Amino acid sequence: MSVKYKEFSGLNLPAIEKEILQKWEDGHAFVKSVSLRDGAKPFVFYEGPPSANGMPGIHHVISRTLKDMVCRYKTMQGFHVKRKGGWDTHGLPVELGVEKELGITKEDIGKKISVEEYNQKCREAVLRYKDKWDELTNKMGYWVDLNDPYITFENNYIESLWWLLKKLYDKNLLYESVSIQPYSPAAGTGLSSHELNQPGCYRDVKDTTAVAMFKVDEESKSKLPFTSKYETYFLAWTTTPWTLPSNTALAVGEKIDYVAVDIIHPHKPEKVVTVVLAKNLLEKHIILELTNGLKPAYPHGKDILEESSKNQKGKPFALSTPISEFKGKDLEGIRYEQLLPFEANTKENLEGPNDAWRVICGDFVTTEDGTGIVHIAPSFGADDFRVAKQNGIGALTMVDKRGKFLSGIKDGVYLFGEEFIKEAYLTDDEKKTEFEKQKKILEAAGKVKELKSYLSVDTRIVLKLQEE
Repeated sequence: MSVKYKEFSGLNLPAIEKEILQKWEDGHAFVKSVSLRDGAKPFVFYEGPPSANGMPGIHHVISRTLKDMVCRYKTMQGFHVKRKGGWDTHGLPVELGVEKELGITKEDIGKKISVEEYNQKCREAVLRYKDKWDELTNKMGYWVDLNDPYITFENNYIESLWWLLKKLYDKNLLYESVSIQPYSPAAGTGLSSHELNQPGCYRDVKDTTAVAMFKVDEESKSKLPFTSKYETYFLAWTTTPWTLPSNTALAVGEKIDYVAVDIIHPHKPEKVVTVVLAKNLLEKHIILELTNGLKPAYPHGKDILEESSKNQKGKPFALSTPISEFKGKDLEGIRYEQLLPFEANTKENLEGPNDAWRVICGDFVTTEDGTGIVHIAPSFGADDFRVAKQNGIGALTMVDKRGKFLSGIKDGVYLFGEEFIKEAYLTDDEKKTEFEKQKKILEAAGKVKELKSYLSVDTRIVLKLQEE
């Protein structure tokens, strides 16, 4: 059969587009591509539903073109390809958008606005731009059934999901476990990767980091791959000091090279201690040669102490070249003292295995930054949780779903219990109140002469560690 195609003398894409779309519409091309194959083997396609509460973008054109190509190809192979459209009408972005419009928070639902009114507002908002989506769908020639879409807020869809879950349950394919995921205290829910990629989710911010000193348990000193007459500490760097009360392990890289070196204690210059860290990161954290030409020496004399007092780099001084070099595997199983013990994070409060505060090996440990020793808080990191579980280490979840420390995380000076771990969770008035409380307590305890601004939880934990 010979087919004649119209020859276009000039490339006017908008005109060609309109002509082809009109031809498809006049001939009911999409409908016939489905109906002419009634009874053929089905190829099932459900549109991965977009959210019509926002305008479509070029990335939607790209993804829908790929979907359309597959469906057209399977149709050409003779399959019966029904193409059911759909609309995603739930999720955190919809809720947050409505709350922003109404000037409310989650706590206001049921108080300033009824649940029914809130749901109705969400239903209205979620399909706000449906006409724009329909227009784009038609313009790009995307063949999909928009006359009978599935809509995720409709009962028939919801009940279908419950029916499917029941089938999975009956087949013993559902199980209960724990997963580590991003969580929003403000929204009171876990966050998907899609939600974390919404505009404005990521910002460059300044934050407090700390190199914490974890003291080796006296009974474990004999198991170290070196001998030291001083107190010995593992150095672990963290970008989240608020997770330190939840620490239950330290992770090292099995094949990474580590060293032990004697240093002047960074906060007690009269004291010498031995510290352990990755060999490649030694000079990042320790001053190995004094700026005035003095060499490390035993015992450290007045000249070295004077040099230490003039130190502007914030690094402790070494009093020796490394006394030993070894692999991370050699540190596995060494126990250390709990860094920040409180009423709430005792061994009796461990979740899962009843073991904690020992060195384990982790495949994610690197020497790109930090100290080559990773502080492990299983409740607050997917890698932390996985490696702790593999090694029979329990978890301590010292922060509740509101983003507040448990009441037992307090010392009466630096930490007060049931306080937000991040100041971003505080309103301006709450922050003023907290500042006045801090000022009164810290000045009375002689920790500061005059407190001039609010100190974050991270900052106060660092101050507590420096003092202790």
